[in-house]
Amino acid sequence: MTRPLRVGFLSTYPPTICGIATFTQDLAEAVAVNLSSSPKILAVSQNEEVISYPNEVTFVIQKESKKDYLEAAEKANYSLDLVNIQHEYGIFGGKDGELLLNFLENLKKPAVTNLHTVLHQPSPNQARILKRIGQISQKIVVMNSLAIPILEEKYGISPEKVIVIPHGAPADDLSPEKTKYLLGLTGKFVVSTFGLINRGKGLEYVLWALPKVVQKFPQIVYLILGTTHPKVKQEEGESYREFLEQLVKELKLEKNVIFVNRYLSKKELVQYLVATDVYITPYLNQQQIVSGTLAYAIRFGKVIISTPYLYAQELIGKDRGILVEMANPKSIEDALFYLLENPTRFHQIREKTKKFGVKFKWSEVGKEYIRLFEKIVYSWLSPSLYPDQKSLVLTEKNSAYNAKTTPYH
Repeated sequence: MTRPLRVGFLSTYPPTICGIATFTQDLAEAVAVNLSSSPKILAVSQNEEVISYPNEVTFVIQKESKKDYLEAAEKANYSLDLVNIQHEYGIFGGKDGELLLNFLENLKKPAVTNLHTVLHQPSPNQARILKRIGQISQKIVVMNSLAIPILEEKYGISPEKVIVIPHGAPADDLSPEKTKYLLGLTGKFVVSTFGLINRGKGLEYVLWALPKVVQKFPQIVYLILGTTHPKVKQEEGESYREFLEQLVKELKLEKNVIFVNRYLSKKELVQYLVATDVYITPYLNQQQIVSGTLAYAIRFGKVIISTPYLYAQELIGKDRGILVEMANPKSIEDALFYLLENPTRFHQIREKTKKFGVKFKWSEVGKEYIRLFEKIVYSWLSPSLYPDQKSLVLTEKNSAYNAKTTPYH
């Protein structure tokens, strides 16, 4: 009897409102398509929330329950061949998410860990946790090569253990002009930013940059797409959004700024991105190592204006957009004027971005993960038991897949 590779994913998961949850769902689906099997999700439930998860969620970990992490490891040892962990300190329980180590240290199957946050100046406890994750995991996946020297210097993780795989993004076959018509944006030059809103996004600097641009190019419209981050809403309500809305009134931008205050479905998000001409990430954290929103915009071939956080530096380079100074409205204003006043250059940048963005399709990214998972699982097995390591098919009777007989490391 044969079967596909059994891959599990440990992460937050929809309907939890979280960028990593969405990433995990997309990745699991892309991997499952290539394996012709159903994804298996070990979902980390936040703040004892009561959620009706989809069928692919096979185990739910309450964030602060040490017992749940141990039981999840036991389940993985029995039913999975490899676990892919999505790591960000805040989504796991304990101080700095240290309860994840309870899972990893009891796991007897190979682990691949994706790092969504790589801190340049970690606390001693954060450094300890990530160093231990690096020791246990067979591979560490990052979405930005600039993370590799940080991991080596700050966490003692060898570059040989780290692999770069792009952040995935959906495909589309929509017409920009038709999509603009459907969204009521015909004739508009659309600038947008999307994602869960918080003060670190720096959206006010775009608003301060707009008045002079709008005066010369009244067809410009800026879309602020997305709801306030749930954790921010718990702590300070809607004060940041209200500040932005008041700023729009003070700057007399009511006709040029549109707030879409909801968590967008994937279909809605794709529509807005297709309709976008320029995508802006004015983020204020220089060390931000990844941005799913920027990856999406690159995938859709958008011209980018961004502050020079680490992920933007790598993705934009010299030819796929314009890097602007952090917290500097004049720098954003200059970039917008440059693009609007130089349509030939605008189209050149757009074509280069579109060509570069092809590799961000989830279908392609999923194949990269399959190759990685396949290599790790087969190296885990005894070559004498498995001479043909090119096949994705595993044999049920192979005792090396029984948790009780599989050696750890």
